[in-house]
Amino acid sequence: MNIAPGKNAVSNIPFDQARVDRLMEEAGIDVLLATSKHNTQYLLGGYKFIFFAAMDAIGHSRYLPIVVYEKGGPEHAAYIGNRMEGGEHQNNPFWTPTLHAACWGTLDAANLAVEHLQKIGKAGARIGIEPGFLPSDAYTLIRKALPEAKLIDATDMLERMRAIKTDAELEKLRTASELITDSMLATIAWAREGTTKAQMIEQIRREETNRGAHFEYCLLTLGSSHNRAASPQAWKKGEVLSIDSGGNYHGYIGDLCRMGILGEPDAELEDLLAEVETVQQAAFSKVKAGTLGGDMISHAEGVLKKSKVAPYTDFFAHGMGLITHEAPFLMTNHPVAYEGTYADKPLEKNMVLSVETTMLHPTRGFIKLEDTLAVTETGYVMFGDRGRGWNRGGTL
Repeated sequence: MNIAPGKNAVSNIPFDQARVDRLMEEAGIDVLLATSKHNTQYLLGGYKFIFFAAMDAIGHSRYLPIVVYEKGGPEHAAYIGNRMEGGEHQNNPFWTPTLHAACWGTLDAANLAVEHLQKIGKAGARIGIEPGFLPSDAYTLIRKALPEAKLIDATDMLERMRAIKTDAELEKLRTASELITDSMLATIAWAREGTTKAQMIEQIRREETNRGAHFEYCLLTLGSSHNRAASPQAWKKGEVLSIDSGGNYHGYIGDLCRMGILGEPDAELEDLLAEVETVQQAAFSKVKAGTLGGDMISHAEGVLKKSKVAPYTDFFAHGMGLITHEAPFLMTNHPVAYEGTYADKPLEKNMVLSVETTMLHPTRGFIKLEDTLAVTETGYVMFGDRGRGWNRGGTL
């Protein structure tokens, strides 16, 4: 939401200012110092500096982008970035009234943030920081330079900020999911008898890159093995393949899993994948704005518990967006270490969920479906909703 034009007004704020201000007020934060790539990208309207897209280290230090945002004071906002980002600003100006494209490391970035806070009269304010994304040397500098300030962990507030996606974000997530799905299906069709896991992983990297996605990972199994790491293991006739790949489109994550078979699936394989699908559909049936997140989880787990495959099958669901596990957090430490703080809260329109059921069958191998859903008022919409059955290998 943009504030009305006027004296010191900023008219091109790329996020819902009223909502962010409300979340900051609830968290007791006067001014934000966002330092993670995902939160600086969000607060800058999708911008991420390409030079440090793959790594942060440079010289003796590292890249540390900082967005300074004062609650109710967008005219005091600042972006502190690398010296090369001045060219980015010339071509596509940042919305923040102040830009310091002047840094090569953590300390010069932190020092400029301190100077800006002092300039806008917030040296003694309640300052929201990201402890997991603020290097110790930068934290120490800020702590010593602003002894009157109260440094507050803003992680939860920032996660809540990103939990409800805009239409533009949903479109990027849809595109990311479609590109990953297309790439997985193309890789399954391309692979044939004798193709190794390492070769398949390299192929999906090419498929995703050629489609305009940024490849991040591929976890892949063949045959009865549950090992998802790259190896020289080769695909054999009659064996199953599970391919779980993650990549992003303009920073937004696509993360899905599909199954392949070299030949035709037998009756047992058809039955096993149907059991996985039954659990997935049970979860889907409870996805709607207003439903408690925990109710969706418990319903799917209840269906799984009654299944004959329950002893070696697991159900999991999590939020996703700019990162693979973000709000809503629906399950506690399962398997990623965080609290399921959204289990007793209603799902909201435009939240995005990853829903996955994973079977580690003792003889038939790793059988899994992972799907991406956006919550709507009346239910959900799926992204990348193709290839959810047995996909035949070697057809190209």
